[in-house]
Amino acid sequence: MKKKPILICLLMVCLNSFSQSDTTLIKKHFDKIVNTEKYRNYRNFQTLDTIALYIKQQLEQYADTTYYQKYKVDGNEYKNVISVFGKHKKKTIVIGAHYDVCGDQDGADDNASGVIGLLELARLLKGKLLNYRIELVGYTLEEPPFFRTENMGSYKHAKFLFDTKRDVYGMLSFDMIGYFDKTKKSQKFPIGIMSWVYGTKGNYIMIVNKWGKGKFARRLKRKLKSQNKIKVKSLSGPKSIEGLDWSDHLNYWNFGYSASMLTDTGPNRNKNYHRKSDTIETIDIQKMSKVIDAVLEGILKMN
Repeated sequence: MKKKPILICLLMVCLNSFSQSDTTLIKKHFDKIVNTEKYRNYRNFQTLDTIALYIKQQLEQYADTTYYQKYKVDGNEYKNVISVFGKHKKKTIVIGAHYDVCGDQDGADDNASGVIGLLELARLLKGKLLNYRIELVGYTLEEPPFFRTENMGSYKHAKFLFDTKRDVYGMLSFDMIGYFDKTKKSQKFPIGIMSWVYGTKGNYIMIVNKWGKGKFARRLKRKLKSQNKIKVKSLSGPKSIEGLDWSDHLNYWNFGYSASMLTDTGPNRNKNYHRKSDTIETIDIQKMSKVIDAVLEGILKMN
């Protein structure tokens, strides 16, 4: 059999470097996470346990190791789910998403979408050559009444990394990555003038940072904006901008780590935010899958 030219072989390797996320699997994960008997809020800690177990079972199929980080609030036990890839690497990149909801709603975008981003990223990372130790974390208790308190799962995780002197390169939070709207005036901002810069169509994903964001956040932003899978825009500013710290990345900032949030901008775009209308039917699974693929490419290209 005639051998293929070396250049063609190299081209094939390049084309296959970044696997694509699976929309069928994404739909399956949505069904498991959203369609529970009781809503996955802090009062229904048994439901949270069920979701934590599902996340763990999915992650441990692909990761080097997967385990719970358990802690108690008001006598009830809650769990972060942690999985590790490239466990022998020195520097750690954390990618996390919260799996609880605010009240009595499905929380398809907020934040089943983010959790499913983790699950698909885990599948796609399996067997890849990594430059960093990757830690995927499903957080509990991000939503009120625990937001901005030390009971947030992300606070517990960030503090553990700090206390154990882990060499953390950076952190990325997935929070609402599934809602897109290409119509005009679908995208709002807390400051009106921002619409002049970012436009009024909610057809992109946003990477959010604070000023002085650090090396990891700067490099990840460049990697995400250079890929051609989905449109990525970036926002950096003072922490006083409304919404800039509205997720788990804030706790990594508080411990001095370089951290970013990847988001569809939440209530600035998604009118279903914290409402019963935040259902699977509102999710653009095709675009969400491209967000996951973009992150995979960005992480694998980090150096």
